[in-house]
Amino acid sequence: MSGLMIRTDGVELATQSFGDPNQPPLLLIMGGMASMLWWPEEFCRRLGERGRFVIRYDQRDSGLSTKYPPGRPGYTFEDAVDDVFRVLDGYGIPNAHIVGFSLGGMVGQVAALKSPERVLSLTAISTSPVGVDTSHFPPSGEAWLEHMAVEADWSDRADAVAYLVEDLRLTAGMARPFDEAGTRAFLERDFDRSGGYLSATNHSVLFEIGETWRGRLDEMNVPLLVLHGTADPVFPPTHGETLARTVKDAKFVKIEGGGHELHPGDWEEIISAIDEHVARSMCV
Repeated sequence: MSGLMIRTDGVELATQSFGDPNQPPLLLIMGGMASMLWWPEEFCRRLGERGRFVIRYDQRDSGLSTKYPPGRPGYTFEDAVDDVFRVLDGYGIPNAHIVGFSLGGMVGQVAALKSPERVLSLTAISTSPVGVDTSHFPPSGEAWLEHMAVEADWSDRADAVAYLVEDLRLTAGMARPFDEAGTRAFLERDFDRSGGYLSATNHSVLFEIGETWRGRLDEMNVPLLVLHGTADPVFPPTHGETLARTVKDAKFVKIEGGGHELHPGDWEEIISAIDEHVARSMCV
């Protein structure tokens, strides 16, 4: 693993890479309020061992990347999309395979629509279709919505960590055990590395995608793989199914019993599906 801080256009984007730079590049985009550490190191290493050059990065207001005052994000959703290409430019990579989780999957969808020549393939995990009316979709889990209605003190380490432990418990699937101790230890490490989560609350602006991309998904010509847990309480499976159905020749894979998570028990299935998708798209 090696790190690279990309400084461009007045922004610093912290990145790490795994594997051989001479292999096909695979860029990982994590979801809202989550640093690149939410792509676990071992997960990244396993992807790299499949003959891929894997890059993960901190989006703005997370991890070690540029932070903005709470409530005053100096960026929009479009900037988050352009940051994908800033990271690739920082590595001198003209195009790459992209994997996005949750909000990262939405960023990946628009990146594929905006600059398809730079996106060799897209894998969207536990995400929602961009520019689609989802108001009639099955609702998110009631227990999770009730938890989301509670205000956390994001500046307080103990309170923020406790809140997120419960959040991750509620968004986990039913098929695998929830590792509370391991989750708490990870969140404490992530909080300390990031210097707190207060600025990460600015990520709410990233859900303001705007009208530019409404009704555009059927224009996507990038090979698409959609992975979605059957027990996802944040974005129920209808979100992933609709995304795959809207994009021509997309493939949909269910993670049986999976929630809104990258559970270690599902890594082999997820990594194998990504690897096969990348290999297939390279043969097109």
